[in-house]
Amino acid sequence: MFKKFRYPNKIRLLMIPSRDTKAVTVLFLFGVGSRYESKDVNGVSHFIEHLMFKGTKKRQTTLDISKEVDRVGAEFNAMTSKDYTGYFVKVDQSEQALAIDVLSDILLNSTFLPKEINRERGVIVEEINMYHDNPIMHIESLLEEAIYQGSSLAREVCGPRKVIKSISREKILDFKNKYYAADNLVIAIAGKIDKKTKSILEKKFINKIKPKENFSKRIFTALGSKQDAPRIKLHFRKTRQAQIALGFPAYGYNDPRAYGLHLLSIVLGGNMSSRLFTAVREKSGLCYFIRCFPNFYEDCGDIIIQSGLDVSRIEEAMDIISRELKRIKTAGVTAKELRNAKEFLRGKIILNLEDSSNSAEYYAKQELLQNKILTPEEKMKKYQAVTRKQLRNIAAEIFTIDKFNLATIGPFKSKKYFSQKIKL
Repeated sequence: MFKKFRYPNKIRLLMIPSRDTKAVTVLFLFGVGSRYESKDVNGVSHFIEHLMFKGTKKRQTTLDISKEVDRVGAEFNAMTSKDYTGYFVKVDQSEQALAIDVLSDILLNSTFLPKEINRERGVIVEEINMYHDNPIMHIESLLEEAIYQGSSLAREVCGPRKVIKSISREKILDFKNKYYAADNLVIAIAGKIDKKTKSILEKKFINKIKPKENFSKRIFTALGSKQDAPRIKLHFRKTRQAQIALGFPAYGYNDPRAYGLHLLSIVLGGNMSSRLFTAVREKSGLCYFIRCFPNFYEDCGDIIIQSGLDVSRIEEAMDIISRELKRIKTAGVTAKELRNAKEFLRGKIILNLEDSSNSAEYYAKQELLQNKILTPEEKMKKYQAVTRKQLRNIAAEIFTIDKFNLATIGPFKSKKYFSQKIKL
């Protein structure tokens, strides 16, 4: 069972012990990401994440940092999303003090030297190029541009090249100082925890942080106007295989319907026995992969269907996808499909939480984004309570033509062509 501690400076600490591992993961999770950025600094959260690894007063270069974690075989990385930024080290339990010291050092003492900022601009531009040159990775961003039109959620996490090339050191540090506050931080330590773990963290980090005066609750831009007509976004590219993604706005983390949405996505395209995988790949041979998955944010979410298809077979695949969406709206799911989806999800949760890094993230994200934590057992009870009728109601509410969004990467120029292919 996890334990939660809240310190006078407002830092929240989660301790998640496990007897079945010799590893410890230390995760620092801040409640800030690209959706908290204005257009002129879009990409700054991700930029800051990179710069945390460029040197501190104690470890002056990237190499100095990496040598220390590499010599003990640790996993050391960071992540930036639309609504959080995280830094973690996963290490043999005997080296937990090193993990805590390194993370504390980069978060407290990173120097943000101008020469390192300028050098890292080129690194991030190449990262942007990598994503844009990979259609499978880029298609989801294009689709969310349509779904969240008018909101900061429509922007890419890495930001545009123009901002990355020009943003000043002053703006970077102003943004960091605003959001990297004790009130906005959850620390999770998972794995083989002992009596020393908490005291080491308090000495190295927590006791050095003062509460921020007048820290305001995280503010992000509200969603744009409610969608009432289809939105189509085409990215022209001469390819033999086109990437297509269909999406519909849905529910946020705290919406009770989110559990049903997740199960619905599994029935539709969450595994190799799902409806879309069977109909589009196995029976029709139209694609190598097709999947359906939800994205959840604090106040909203979406459900996405994605596939890579031969350009000449797009129309046939769209017809099948339309048919399956209409069928699940009108006939719902079978008792066996719902039961299998629940068991599939239960198995995935169990397997994921065997890893201390996944366990740390599971608990920290709930605390940070939902201000409450459900254990795996409590969460599965929520999923188990979902009924076939609820899934049918969710499908009927979400899969409508006025909420339909489509993004493609391929040799297409006509939005009208695609608007005629989906019939819901």
